[in-house]
Amino acid sequence: MFAKIEITGTIEIRTGMHIGGSDAFSAIGSVDAPVIKDVITQSPMIPGSSLKGKMRTLLAKRYNTSFANTPDDDEDFLTDLFGSAKKNHVKTSRILFADAVLGNWEELKKQGLNSKTEIKFENSIKRTTAVANPRQIERVVRGSEFPLNLIYEVKDDETTIKDFEILAEGFRLLEYDYLGGSGSRGYGKIKFKDLYAEPVIGDLPDEVMEKCRELLNGI
Repeated sequence: MFAKIEITGTIEIRTGMHIGGSDAFSAIGSVDAPVIKDVITQSPMIPGSSLKGKMRTLLAKRYNTSFANTPDDDEDFLTDLFGSAKKNHVKTSRILFADAVLGNWEELKKQGLNSKTEIKFENSIKRTTAVANPRQIERVVRGSEFPLNLIYEVKDDETTIKDFEILAEGFRLLEYDYLGGSGSRGYGKIKFKDLYAEPVIGDLPDEVMEKCRELLNGI
């Protein structure tokens, strides 16, 4: 069987999110920590690698029965799904995560925003001297939405349902954690909305697809 399932939906930003971009050429007085942006539109983006990495990390914390030095040492069912580069045990990932670029800028403008990001001013205090070190953190604004797009490669019907159980748990865990940096300070709370699975290559039994959609809708 060769088939692929597309998983779509929306990532809603519930609190300001910071996924860092390069500040190698920042001018004096510019933002200390910019967010990563799409080079063509200059809109903030969520790299697929950030989403995949955070979801995999949370699932590893949830399911690994022993300490894993690297993701390649995760439980077999996780490396089967997310892939492994371990020597003599290379596995190709069954799930592909696409980059996501801000998708509701026109709606945000109608709400009065004139910038796709916000600047949050923070201070770190040196305890020995009580001297403040101010810094400027760029964040994706609350209410921003990003289109979610994942491609899952089918192995067989039974494995597909098991993998979707893992993915649904990954979505749920991420909603109760954060995406990007500074989560302990309130950054990066997100919500997945309108998750939907549709076969785009090959055919799958209706009952398999119904079960996959049920799992995604149940997070």
